[in-house]
Amino acid sequence: MFARLALCSHLPSRIRQENVCPISIRAFSQAKFSLPRPHGKSFAHRSELKQAKRIVVKLGSAVVTRGDECGLALGRLASIVEQVAMLQNQGREMMIVTSGAVAFGKQRLRHEILLSQSVRQALHSGQNQLKEMSVPVLEARACAAAGQSGLMALYEAMFTQYSICTAQILVTNLDFHDEQKRRNLNSTLLELLRMNIVPIINTNDAVVPPPVPNSDLQGINVISIKDNDSLAARLAVEMRADLLIALSDVQGLFDSPPGTDDAKLIDIFYPGDQQSITYGTKSRVGIGGMEAKVKAALWALQGGTSVVIANGTDPKVTGHVITDIVEGKKVGTFFSEVKPAGPTVEQQTEMARHAGRTLASLLPEQRGEIICCLAELLTEKKDEILNANKRDMELATSSGRFSQPLIDRLSLSTAKLNSLAIGLRQLAVSSRDSVGRVLRRTRVANNLELEQITVPIGVLLVIFESRPDCLPQVAALAIASGNSLLLKGGKEASNTNRILHQLTQEALSVHGVSDAIQLVSTREEVEDLCRLDKIIDLIIPRGSSQLVRDIQRAAKGIPVLGHSEGVCHVYIDTDASIDKAVEVVRDSKCDYPAACNAMETLLIHRDLLRTPIFDQLIDMLRTEHVKIHAGPRFASYLTFSPSEVKSLRTEYGDLECCIEVVDSMQDAVDHIHKYGSSHTDVIVTENEETAEQFLQQVDSACVFLNSSSRFADGYRFGLGAEVGISTARIHARGPVGLEGLLTTKWVLRGEGHTVADFSEQGSSKYLHENIPVPQGSFS
Repeated sequence: MFARLALCSHLPSRIRQENVCPISIRAFSQAKFSLPRPHGKSFAHRSELKQAKRIVVKLGSAVVTRGDECGLALGRLASIVEQVAMLQNQGREMMIVTSGAVAFGKQRLRHEILLSQSVRQALHSGQNQLKEMSVPVLEARACAAAGQSGLMALYEAMFTQYSICTAQILVTNLDFHDEQKRRNLNSTLLELLRMNIVPIINTNDAVVPPPVPNSDLQGINVISIKDNDSLAARLAVEMRADLLIALSDVQGLFDSPPGTDDAKLIDIFYPGDQQSITYGTKSRVGIGGMEAKVKAALWALQGGTSVVIANGTDPKVTGHVITDIVEGKKVGTFFSEVKPAGPTVEQQTEMARHAGRTLASLLPEQRGEIICCLAELLTEKKDEILNANKRDMELATSSGRFSQPLIDRLSLSTAKLNSLAIGLRQLAVSSRDSVGRVLRRTRVANNLELEQITVPIGVLLVIFESRPDCLPQVAALAIASGNSLLLKGGKEASNTNRILHQLTQEALSVHGVSDAIQLVSTREEVEDLCRLDKIIDLIIPRGSSQLVRDIQRAAKGIPVLGHSEGVCHVYIDTDASIDKAVEVVRDSKCDYPAACNAMETLLIHRDLLRTPIFDQLIDMLRTEHVKIHAGPRFASYLTFSPSEVKSLRTEYGDLECCIEVVDSMQDAVDHIHKYGSSHTDVIVTENEETAEQFLQQVDSACVFLNSSSRFADGYRFGLGAEVGISTARIHARGPVGLEGLLTTKWVLRGEGHTVADFSEQGSSKYLHENIPVPQGSFS
């Protein structure tokens, strides 16, 4: 028989399987996946891996075994089993090709030999103290024979915790070369998968001949089973698997040996790119190496199975590496037969950084010319822009997937474009003294002077939803501050973003820096972009509170500038003017309800209830068709109240707001601190003392008196444009304009000075004198 088949102990017969193995009776009609797709063509993009139905997971020796090569890495194996079980319970068909029998057997045989030696030595010597014992070199086939049953028992015990059955299959090269045995193997595996059993497959190392050099990894019909890499590839193609995940002790393929200074992980590997990689040493255990893995992967890819090679030993990722790959996240090296037309996002970032350094070195007047050129293009090409925007609006509306506030944000108009152009021209003038400005000058010692000067942050990543008008604003700020820029817009605005980016690059080309601003149009997931901590310096999200929270959670190594919510308050004090109160509330809520600086909660002093000011506010909100939600205290005053608010922290983004009652100005401040988002909060009052207390006590990025919350905007503040509003406590707060995109560096000019000169025995002394810096002074 070609293979030894051992079903898990709690599946004694196929007749009674439905009473013993609960997972095996789960109907495929309830699964999340349809029947396997037609085989023959691999997935072209990582994002398509979510569709993978039949998956082979290959566990290399380095993944399964401990560092001392004697025994198994139980914690690592348990996390892998958990992920496989999770995917199996989703309705996928999982198969495992595993190493580890030799290591497990070596551990058992060493223990037996040492125990046997110690007993014999004790019997012969009669002494309590034993001499140092040596363990003979153990033959691998014997170790495999001793370890196979124990390895399988371990897998069985682990999978039982998830109510999943397993089956062991041992194969040799001959089992694939004999046509009858191949058919038997295929039939057995299909039957196991049909019963929702996870096959655990391994080469029968107890009888397999020693490996010979690879010589036949060429054609689609010829691949020898020399190691578990070739076994996994052969099995994946034979079983028409959608995906092969090969886990080893390296992250994937590198363009030079891993560990060297210039080594870069290859995200996507294409057939024919073998010349772009350099193979390092093989794994610490096992008989294969990276070259064997690549050859096996390419063979499987040619047979229609997608392949990902990734690290299964890193404790930071082992617990989710398999599920991350299946979810399409950028993990390891993905093998694809489809080469994208444009550069990868990593290449785009490098291009942007290189051109950005040239941009930063331009004269302020030259950067201003680029911004003015972009402003002109916005008005000259307005018809093209609005036509593209119209297509986006029609697609968004017809899809039915977007809310009305999101569609409102997507809309552009001639007035918006004119306003953008005015803001850009304003920025071009005001930004000329930004980069390279001297902030501080110190005479450290005689002929030793120190300067602190402004410089660009570096590479900015701006991720935005809808709001295509954000693109030229952010682009102009990046140009003015000398930063390079990566832009990732939502699919709903793809046509508008494309034309706006083309115009931006046209303006940049005036001084030969068109690559400084890149639009990411590939299928990169936002989470993958947030992992590029070595090439991106700052992330600025522009969009929903959920988007901002997701980015803040994903960007573990990159600073994020922004706010997660815009829960803005307007407080009407007892000394408020009726006219001012009505107009401020109207503008704050109704001017642009979808904006993050729109009022979401109206706080009213208790004494104003059932007064003319209260009545006029309610009448105005009803006239403007604003839906009112009553806060808990407000609802208690009413016999028939509007719908009670579900949460006092709600950002409606539409013609809706909450009304709540407070007892005093201090009560309003406490409410804002408890339920607000530190964005923008307003008081309407004629009492100067109350106003000043409110302005000082409210701890928000913007605090206003008798003025609309909608003034919280970079353009209205005179910043020319903004990249967003930050509620952070450091670096930049409130509307972030040009200053928020600059950092500083220190420049020291000396004449051969050394620290030793300033020691007790030295001849120099520190002066630390402040040198006046004239306005507009540049380094």
